[in-house]
Amino acid sequence: MSQNSPMPPNASPGINLRGAVDLSALKNRATTTEPIAPSGGSPYAVDVNEQSFQEFVQLSQKVPVVVALGSGRSQQSAQVNALLEKLMNEHGGKIALGRVDVDASPQIAQAFGAAAVPTVIALIKGQPVPMFEGDLPEDQVREFLAELLKVAASNGVTGNLGGAPEPDAEQQEPPLPPLHQAARDAIDAGDLELAQASYEKALAEKPNDADAKIGLAQVNLMRRAAQLNVVQAEEFRSLAAGDPDDLDAALAVSDLDVTGGHVEDALARLVKYIGTHFGPERDTARVRLLALYDVVGVGDPRVSASRQALARALF
Repeated sequence: MSQNSPMPPNASPGINLRGAVDLSALKNRATTTEPIAPSGGSPYAVDVNEQSFQEFVQLSQKVPVVVALGSGRSQQSAQVNALLEKLMNEHGGKIALGRVDVDASPQIAQAFGAAAVPTVIALIKGQPVPMFEGDLPEDQVREFLAELLKVAASNGVTGNLGGAPEPDAEQQEPPLPPLHQAARDAIDAGDLELAQASYEKALAEKPNDADAKIGLAQVNLMRRAAQLNVVQAEEFRSLAAGDPDDLDAALAVSDLDVTGGHVEDALARLVKYIGTHFGPERDTARVRLLALYDVVGVGDPRVSASRQALARALF
């Protein structure tokens, strides 16, 4: 894949997103808002600028929206937009696409902290969900959108923009395997020990059960986090800051950072520990890091970046 095109000179890096997009500057500029109307190759795709962006973001309360940051100077941007339009049509209104020309609307790129085009980011209830950069193969983009719909459903965003009938109950996702359902029910009931046992049994029966592996990693993280009160959490943070060789502190703070949404910090902490230690401690940190990869999601760009850093630390 060729290099992404750089952002234009007047699009300096924006804020570091940690759960919300800072759109205050865009809101102040939105004195006159043109109605959003579809254009291009999909009725679910619109051209978005700094004046109409706030209105487009509101759609993310109903359906997940995909923001494609591109440029007329980038052939890759055109290719990504064309592919996304095709996939929007296939999803029949379950996802909306907003195409942004960063040359004309640099503040949108700044708000997302995008440094290159094309960059694709999603929004669910106004919250950012990192997607990908560059021109990926169609099957990989499909995987990103499939994961996006799962995240949206878990947050109650399951609407449809129209143009396609809602699926009947029989056409909904198939029921979970019994052990997976038992684990999910146990989590809902607050019985994390039973949820852990259910996922472990599922893995014992089917060692390559990826969903059970991810579920077990998530439950284990929930159990570890539940065992820490506020005082203990602060103590571990102090220990980690004062003693980078304290493995227990590094593991605890990484857990706290993931549960608090500071994913990059958590992964970077463990990679750094692995790169500066050897023996059993290093392997313990590596195993925990791999488990956190499962929690965050193997397709998450932050995990991909961390894997590269881990490879450098190990070799």
